[in-house]
Amino acid sequence: MPSLTPQRLLGLFLVLPALAMVVLFFIVPLSASVIGAFEVEGGFMGGLGLDNIIKAFDFYAQDMLFTLVIVSLSTLLIALFSIGIGGYLTLGENPRAVAILRWLYRWPMFIPFIVVGQVLRTFLAKNGLMNGTFVAMGLITPMQATSLLDWRGIVIAFVWKQTPFVALLVAGAMASIDRGTIEAARNLGASRLRILFEIVVPQVATTLLVGMILSFVTMMSVLSVPLMINAQSPTMLTTDIAFRINAYGDYGVANALGLVSLLMASGVALVYLRIAMRERS
Repeated sequence: MPSLTPQRLLGLFLVLPALAMVVLFFIVPLSASVIGAFEVEGGFMGGLGLDNIIKAFDFYAQDMLFTLVIVSLSTLLIALFSIGIGGYLTLGENPRAVAILRWLYRWPMFIPFIVVGQVLRTFLAKNGLMNGTFVAMGLITPMQATSLLDWRGIVIAFVWKQTPFVALLVAGAMASIDRGTIEAARNLGASRLRILFEIVVPQVATTLLVGMILSFVTMMSVLSVPLMINAQSPTMLTTDIAFRINAYGDYGVANALGLVSLLMASGVALVYLRIAMRERS
């Protein structure tokens, strides 16, 4: 066993505040939520049972599938848009367009999700700014205007908000690639699209995967966007959790729904860990 030298004690002292924050604000609430998902009245082993889990699946199985589909679709679209933005910043030949895109695409990163939900609620409504603009341009008539305040609005909000974050990671990784391979492909007559998907993207795949996983986990935890944009059923699990607590005070089912969300996010993280371990081995 290594001795506790002054340097080790100093390092431990510096780490303790951060470790205490992790334990206090992550480990303890997570443990309480997992235990609360199995706490029932009259259950075995001191009040433990599967009643909350069964009730959660009976009432909200459709919402679980809806959440998984919406977040997965949004993650896929975020990846595609991020590749497009990063690819143009790396391979674009118009300096002015590259400069404008580099300045413009980052703005949604600084806007909170609650503001995104409120803005898109007015923008995507049947009589909102988007349809009003289309009517003024003569593209549609007022009778043809439709509302996008449903699952499509949630996807639009998630993609618009999270794409700049992933694009920033991907563009940085693309900028560090050896330009010699790109120039060699250009000299051989390869198109920019082929260079992007056959040379550039494979070299930044790990960074792209990290950004997708972080976006997936972030979108799983958002409450304001589905609450403001999609007020109908099915809806996302965060809305169901808030409803069970605010309407019924039912923390057991709410914890069970939180456990399902945790398992979804953990499944995505497990995929990344397996890929990372495979690359290292």
